Amino acid sequence: MATILLAGVDLYIRGRLEAALPSHHLVTTDHVGEPELVVADVARLDPDEVADTYPDVPLLGFTNHTDTAGLRAAHEAGFDQVVAKSALCERASELVEELLAG
Repeated sequence: MATILLAGVDLYIRGRLEAALPSHHLVTTDHVGEPELVVADVARLDPDEVADTYPDVPLLGFTNHTDTAGLRAAHEAGFDQVVAKSALCERASELVEELLAG
């Protein structure tokens, strides 16, 4: 079980992630301690700030598929994986396991 920080994630997406990742501990920014993975909504948070705050943690960013600037900004900030929100919902388990293993 990994501790996964959900940064800027709305309740709808959180519910989808909880259903897709039942064996992991999902926390918000209120949680104290170092997460093993950060999932961040880069439309709601500055990707550079997230990357600077968690330099040694795998980062998975997501935003709407039309937000090309947000996707690009997350790539440039050094996120390990950046996907459209729909891909996150469809492939959450696969994406998370891949990042935790790597």
